[in-house]
Amino acid sequence: MEDYGQKVFVGAVADKYLGKYGESSALLKDHSWVKDQAKAEKVAAALLDWGRDSNATVFTHWFQPLGANGVRHGQTGQVHNYMFTFGADGKPCFKFKAGELLRGETDGSSYPNGGLRATHTAGAYTVLDPTSPIFILDDTIYAPTIFISYHGQSLDEKIPLLRSEQAMSAQCVRLLKLMGHTTAGVQSNIGLEQEFFLIPRDSYDRRPDLQQCGRTILGKMPPRGQEMCDHYMAPLNQHALNCLREIQHEAFKLGIPLKTRHREVAPNQYEMAPYFGHVTSQIDQNLLVMQLCEEIAAKYELAALFQEKPFSGVNGSGKHNNWSLGTKEGLNLMNAGQVAEVTGNLDIFPVLIAAVVTAVDKHSDLMRAAIADPGNDFRLGAMEAPPSIISTYLGDSLTEYLEGFKGGKRGEYKPKPRTVDTGCDLFGTLEVPTEDRNRTSPFPYGGHRFEFRAVGSAQNVSMVNTVLNTICADAFKEFADKIEGGMKADDVAAEALKEHWKIIFNGNGYSEEWKAEAGKRGLCRIDSGVEAMEQLGAEKNLEMFAKLGVMSKEELLARRDIALQHYTGLVEIEAGCMIDMITQNIVPSVKETGISTAQMEAECAKVKAKYEELEHEEDPLKKAKIARELRLDVMANARKVVDEVESICPAKSWPFATYRDLLFLDQNQGHNATPFKCV
Repeated sequence: MEDYGQKVFVGAVADKYLGKYGESSALLKDHSWVKDQAKAEKVAAALLDWGRDSNATVFTHWFQPLGANGVRHGQTGQVHNYMFTFGADGKPCFKFKAGELLRGETDGSSYPNGGLRATHTAGAYTVLDPTSPIFILDDTIYAPTIFISYHGQSLDEKIPLLRSEQAMSAQCVRLLKLMGHTTAGVQSNIGLEQEFFLIPRDSYDRRPDLQQCGRTILGKMPPRGQEMCDHYMAPLNQHALNCLREIQHEAFKLGIPLKTRHREVAPNQYEMAPYFGHVTSQIDQNLLVMQLCEEIAAKYELAALFQEKPFSGVNGSGKHNNWSLGTKEGLNLMNAGQVAEVTGNLDIFPVLIAAVVTAVDKHSDLMRAAIADPGNDFRLGAMEAPPSIISTYLGDSLTEYLEGFKGGKRGEYKPKPRTVDTGCDLFGTLEVPTEDRNRTSPFPYGGHRFEFRAVGSAQNVSMVNTVLNTICADAFKEFADKIEGGMKADDVAAEALKEHWKIIFNGNGYSEEWKAEAGKRGLCRIDSGVEAMEQLGAEKNLEMFAKLGVMSKEELLARRDIALQHYTGLVEIEAGCMIDMITQNIVPSVKETGISTAQMEAECAKVKAKYEELEHEEDPLKKAKIARELRLDVMANARKVVDEVESICPAKSWPFATYRDLLFLDQNQGHNATPFKCV
């Protein structure tokens, strides 16, 4: 364990190497060092020393380019450069200066950019992000950066996130000051619960759809799936456990507190989760964890799948985005007791909660757009994830308190203590949380935080948190404007609660009754991911992001177009893969058994026809809508026929790894892999 934390440039590691130059890790906490040439040179020199001692002689700027770079989100951009040249004597001469650390240049037109860059205007720059630690992987020092165009437009996921936190902090600080509490700033903190599958590598290698699309586009369920509920939190398969141990071990070396691991509901499905932390570093760490999972899984003859719905018939995967706001001094603004104790103002907590409720109601379309990942089309509302109807669960206790608050009753919110009698003298009674959990709500309050449960497992959650920060900044600004206009803070909050109360729902979000009730309330319901993506171009959203300085209209429209293009492109890959699997493999193999392939070939022809229609459409939105029809209707019908054929085809004649091969990991799987040992 002595090497834990040694691959990240913070704390004792930074103290050791910066100390040589008269500085300490405290320098890094004051982000202004990036604007001080002398201090930046000291950091660069210390990084070179650290790298050489750690056998790392390569440096890269590490950024989050727009779009999805392939079949899954979360991939990153990086160009590697050695930190030495050759002297006149032919020997390596190590040199690393602040200029190389702080800024780089690369091509901004080859990544998805929504028209922000053209091939003949390709200039783009990486600039160090001091809010997220520098780290080492293998022989390379990675410096997290932003990615910006020649004209100052964001070409990445991180700049809007940083801008949104800046806007949220400014408006929240302003609101708090109007209520008598002064703070140096407010930040968003998150904790990400990451779900994924670990499947046998040899079976993965016999599935072109998994390799190219990230999900199975064909395949019938085996007799046993998750019906027995015997996978959830069961003892971990020993081979998978070895893999997870090494993932955690490598994460700990990088300073990532990846504390929790357990089996999930579906066969071969797992979850890992860290402690809470600042939003920018937590997102960077999550991207690293996803990379570690994929790389280390391969060592154990496994494949890690992050797509939201890789298998039909069993639960898909999410990435629960636990979110809260806290002051720079460490006060959790979502914790009623802490807020009352520190500030002495009993109105601050209900005012902030009222602002969040306002934000969710006014901008539920944006929250839906933020989770419009292609894989979520198969997952939302399917008894494994919250529905596409955005609402917030506050629990009976907080709801009752706010009901009184909006009616004029004031006072401190004190959750009612609750105990459960175990019926066993050995234990007596247990103290439990005030509220039960509501896993059917997209955005439930969990005592000290909100949990955005509908986020997809493959997503880079920068856009998700950019939206949360921005809509809260908008609500905080609205409240502060009214208070400055002469209203009392509690009256502003009460008025907002009355107007937006309809977004609060504490019941079963899966029920048919809720769908009808949500319609009566006039809540936003967008079932289709394509229509959700379209909301990024809505005039009210364009105006809000621009007004708060988070994204210009051009930047937000670019993200809408990239989302639509990604959806269309992924469907094109899926359709092409389905056509190839049926025509090149399944039909020839099945014909040899004497089973008729006529219906299967007829359905495949329909897929081809729709695919050609898609190829000839030029308008991005129309193209995406055709892609949705191809994917959810035409391809789904073809799959049904093919899966029926699989059910009667002799197993030895079926050309692909089956769901049974993919979903059930043998204890002896990967017997050639070296068991992991933590030393």
